[in-house]
Amino acid sequence: MSSEDLHAPRERLTQDTIHMHQAITSLMEELEAVDWYKQRADDCEDTALKEILLHNMREEMEHAAMVLEWIRRNNADFAHQLEGNLFKEGRIAGDHGDEEG
Repeated sequence: MSSEDLHAPRERLTQDTIHMHQAITSLMEELEAVDWYKQRADDCEDTALKEILLHNMREEMEHAAMVLEWIRRNNADFAHQLEGNLFKEGRIAGDHGDEEG
């Protein structure tokens, strides 16, 4: 997976950048696992196995949430975006008065 590779020489990156890369890569992997388990559950005709697959999917969601919380606690820019965009009513892609990007 290309996301596992660093895009700059490791020795030129700060420890914070490396940690953030590890967290982002882990978050991507957890979300991918959620997708895999959901697809398998949708395709499964065995009720007991489907329940297990959905249980596993929810565990991956928990893991993703924990990594996201670590990112929030360790990156002020990410924290700002999460605080401004999560758990809000109304339009998701509305005018927040922030710069795009």
